[in-house]
Amino acid sequence: MHLSVFPLCKNGRFAILRMHSHGLVTFDLQCLEGDDVAQVDNLLNALEKKLKALLDGNIQRIKRLPALIRGSDVDCYWPTADGRLMEYDIDEVVYEKDSAYQNIKILHSRQFGHILILNGDVNLAESDLPYTQAIMGSGKEHYAGKEVLILGGGDGGILHEAVKLKPKMITMLVIDGCRKHMRKTCGNVLDNLKGDCYEVLVQDCVPVLKKFAEQGRTFDYVINDLTAVPISTAPEEDSTWEFLRLILDLSIRVLRPGGKYFTQGNCVNLTDALSEYEKLLGRLSCKVDFSKEVVCVPSYMELWVFYTIWKK
Repeated sequence: MHLSVFPLCKNGRFAILRMHSHGLVTFDLQCLEGDDVAQVDNLLNALEKKLKALLDGNIQRIKRLPALIRGSDVDCYWPTADGRLMEYDIDEVVYEKDSAYQNIKILHSRQFGHILILNGDVNLAESDLPYTQAIMGSGKEHYAGKEVLILGGGDGGILHEAVKLKPKMITMLVIDGCRKHMRKTCGNVLDNLKGDCYEVLVQDCVPVLKKFAEQGRTFDYVINDLTAVPISTAPEEDSTWEFLRLILDLSIRVLRPGGKYFTQGNCVNLTDALSEYEKLLGRLSCKVDFSKEVVCVPSYMELWVFYTIWKK
């Protein structure tokens, strides 16, 4: 490979030219914010014309990529679950805080509204009602008069939609809330930790689930919005897989006969991880059956798998 780096003008603009042995030529032009876009386009057009002349038209194809923005005050690049880089139209950091459990950001997108980011992962945006509907059974369930347990769901979206369906009681175990900056998602349900048909417990869900199981307390629906299926099936991810197994076992123990457990899976492209999760369902303390649904979640920009699980 041949590599050349050379400045193009006094304002700091420079280029990197790479010529690879198999015939690929890459040209990276780095500019400062505020550079004249038309001038840069003219420069790249002139370069393409010059390359075609130098190579006597012996070019199979030319592909010009949009500019990547580096060093911006507002980060706009976030990876999908299957490793593709997405550029969001982020224009403001609304909220940022490190809790005892994770880094929490709420960013504003012109397309998706406020987006909740947890530890660098896109969690939920105000546009993502399809996610909330899918993890509640996609409108096929009757919540009226039922007892519901929500694990996680700190954005308040599931609770907000569930209370509309007139359940008998919702118990929600949550660590972080978004009552101030995600109002389009949670409405006013997080303003108070108790309502006519719900109670929010700001506690670790594992000991509470264990206590419910010991007490014999059961629910018609358990909705797990704590974590997605791990991307990796490698040994270093064992602790996350064990956490999933523990939550599953405890949740099934507090599920009434005929009750259902809803949870997210992960990106539909992560077939190995989803297959590992389905194998895990066969290793629980009691036998279960499951179905799954694929839904497009707007701010994820990818198809997402959701599971419904019940005792056999």
